[in-house]
Amino acid sequence: MPSRTLKRVEQDGFITRTLYAEVPPRVEYTLTPLGHSFLEPMQQLVAWADTHHRTIVAARLRHQAAQRQA
Repeated sequence: MPSRTLKRVEQDGFITRTLYAEVPPRVEYTLTPLGHSFLEPMQQLVAWADTHHRTIVAARLRHQAAQRQA
């Protein structure tokens, strides 16, 4: 699954992939300018999720409890 994800973000232009003809083979991934431009919004999303994690978990637990009672 990680290789599929890497291929997809490469396809979308977020990373570049460089394969080195070495033994053993080595692959290097680098963020493109588009990938770098996504860092700030992603950091904001992670900060939001961190701030609201407990609220989300509590809501999930309430929902699961309600589903078990139904």
